[in-house]
Amino acid sequence: MTEQIPKYEFLSEEKTNEMLKLFKGERTGWVMVSPKRYIFPLRFIEQGAGFYNIKARSDDTWVMSYPRSGTTWTQELVWLLSNNLNFDLAKSRLLNERFPFLEFSLFNHAEVTLEFLSENQDDKAKQQFCKDIAKPGYEVVNAMPSPRFIKTHFPLSMLPGLLDVGCKVIYVARYVKDVAVSWFYLNKTIRTQGYIGDFATFWDYFQNDLTAYSPYWSHLKEAYALKDHPNLLFIFYEEMQHDFPKVIKKVAKFLNKTYSDEEICKISDYLDIKNFRNNEMVNYSEFRACGIIKPEHPFVRKGGSGGWKNFFTPELNAKADKWIEENLKDTDLHFPFFNNHINNNN
Repeated sequence: MTEQIPKYEFLSEEKTNEMLKLFKGERTGWVMVSPKRYIFPLRFIEQGAGFYNIKARSDDTWVMSYPRSGTTWTQELVWLLSNNLNFDLAKSRLLNERFPFLEFSLFNHAEVTLEFLSENQDDKAKQQFCKDIAKPGYEVVNAMPSPRFIKTHFPLSMLPGLLDVGCKVIYVARYVKDVAVSWFYLNKTIRTQGYIGDFATFWDYFQNDLTAYSPYWSHLKEAYALKDHPNLLFIFYEEMQHDFPKVIKKVAKFLNKTYSDEEICKISDYLDIKNFRNNEMVNYSEFRACGIIKPEHPFVRKGGSGGWKNFFTPELNAKADKWIEENLKDTDLHFPFFNNHINNNN
């Protein structure tokens, strides 16, 4: 049977040339995929069919989100709950090995990969790592034994059939302004993106659906529309911050697991942001060791909410509020604890 791939179109030449000057990790361009025009690097043309036609398994567990929505925190929580709180293995094996990022290969432009290999030429292990992360993620996932744990930022429509085969999908959402600030930081931090512009320019791209995985609202609403599906759990990052033990119990129930209050407290302490930020198994230390993530910026940051207040000028904030209002009308979607956002970095 011929593999299918969603229809795509190339980003305009003018916009491509403009963005290539700011997003130094991409050297060729971008495509807009599906009727919703999700944006991805040009490597999607080569690899898109492999992702779109991936075979989900009934015992898969997927964590899905728009980038910078609390994904890594949720991954470690889900893995521990699913694996009988095996803290010893969690402390000794990288999260990216236990719970791989499906489509990261899309962001490894061949020229950038060659640069990583050259910079790590004196270390064969690091060179092998740079090669491994550039392999199409569907090849890696297809070779994994069951049960598989998979992270993705693809929207649900680009992984058709996940919910139908019985696998579990946990979708985590986060307030849009905090997402944008954290996504801005990561785009500056990780060289596969290599963004060199300021936040106001980044927000303009984000609001106009020109940062990877956008449109943000389409991504979010696809999952929210299926929040009552028995195989999907829709949670908010803000819920996790507000009452983490309650969310732990909710996720455990969804995964058909039961733990005592004492065990819930142990999980909560292990995943406390003060401990989590310094956990080498989850903070992409292997990427930093190879120079893929810049050393001056941590992958896991402060883990708070409300840091957007330090980035939005009154004019930019008014523009953002109007955009948010337009996209939330005619829907019952709302971000919990919105009025409780505090002014700290995230």
